[in-house]
Amino acid sequence: MLHNFGEWIEHIPWVAHIGSTAWLYSSISVIHYFTLFVLVGTSILVDLRVLGLAARKQPVTKFASQIFPWMWTAFWLAIVSGFLMFATAAGDFLPDHIFQIKMAVILAAVIFVILVQRNIPRWGDLPSIPAGAKVVAWLSLILWIGAILAGVDIAAISGLG
Repeated sequence: MLHNFGEWIEHIPWVAHIGSTAWLYSSISVIHYFTLFVLVGTSILVDLRVLGLAARKQPVTKFASQIFPWMWTAFWLAIVSGFLMFATAAGDFLPDHIFQIKMAVILAAVIFVILVQRNIPRWGDLPSIPAGAKVVAWLSLILWIGAILAGVDIAAISGLG
């Protein structure tokens, strides 16, 4: 069923055009990878600040407020470009277990980013960042690394991408 739905997506005319136009697909790929670097990099910077390992001289709330707009812009661009790349081979990706794991790990990582973002104003008002906040930041770091590894493993294990 997933394969059939994916095949339907692949055959939408504008998706087929992207898949058959090398320069267009390549341009979308460059946008996707660049925005992923920005997304993961900025998220990791905030996590490292919460852990006290980066930008220690800057208040956590000020640092995060400078970083989060970049992170969320990159997130949405990565979603759009990732969907466009995915759509050209959706019939192959949807039933693939490594792809499903990657999507689940990315979803979990985004949930942890939201947890960090929502709690930073409270954590910033405290004399020191609580241990629970540091656990959330560590989990966020681990999830982003897992998402990257799962993304790399799709090609290595499944031969997709």
